[in-house]
Amino acid sequence: MAPSAADSVALVTGAARGIGLAVSRALAAEGMRVAALDRDGRALLDSVAAQRREGHDVHGTVVELSDSKAVEQTVAGVESSLGPITTLVSVAGILRVGPVCDFSDRDWSDTFASNVSAAFYVCRSVATRMISRRGGAIVAVGSNAAAVARTNMAAYAASKAALLSFMRCLGLELSGFGIRCNVVSPGSTDTEMQREFWRQTDGPAEIIAGNSLSYRVGIPLQRMACAEDIANAVLFLSSERARHITLHDLRVDGGATLGA
Repeated sequence: MAPSAADSVALVTGAARGIGLAVSRALAAEGMRVAALDRDGRALLDSVAAQRREGHDVHGTVVELSDSKAVEQTVAGVESSLGPITTLVSVAGILRVGPVCDFSDRDWSDTFASNVSAAFYVCRSVATRMISRRGGAIVAVGSNAAAVARTNMAAYAASKAALLSFMRCLGLELSGFGIRCNVVSPGSTDTEMQREFWRQTDGPAEIIAGNSLSYRVGIPLQRMACAEDIANAVLFLSSERARHITLHDLRVDGGATLGA
């Protein structure tokens, strides 16, 4: 029998803002104890304080997720203080844009460190503990860019494709232990990261309409996603309502990838 929400512990990375914050809030609203991880201490402190004022049981930890030893110590600390982790949501990531031929070594390595290696470290640490308990749910937030070519986004798209493949392999390896692994792949979402990208475009109107010059299809539903839209998908895949779903990539992009 799956633990009740009140007996469940969720660990969320990238929880200081945007989609990670929305996921943290959604899981806490279900009654779960939430360990919120981020490397931005000030933003994390503010987000945790706000959630606690809402009556949520949220605990913040500042950690550099690309440091495997720090991740292992943090996961051990969370289990010691809050209890066994039943749900892991890996959200942390960065977006660096630019043409391939102008892209720096540092930007490439930073992208993969944040978007792939960090997810690997935290998934490995948590999954190792879930195996002995024979149960759990792991969800990674990817991107629909993993499925379609994007101009000026080669590193980001490649890192998200790597994340998707990793999660499917992980899910296959863990399936015999009753652990489910899935990916939620947003399209353009109204977050701080997305607003930084708008500086190079005409903003949300162009994204919704599409841009033939950059070979970008618009959003058929004619709206930009909000962080809560993504959090709702994560909430479903991490719940018992999705108990027979694993190795799945759930697109939350308003149809922008046309099912590709």
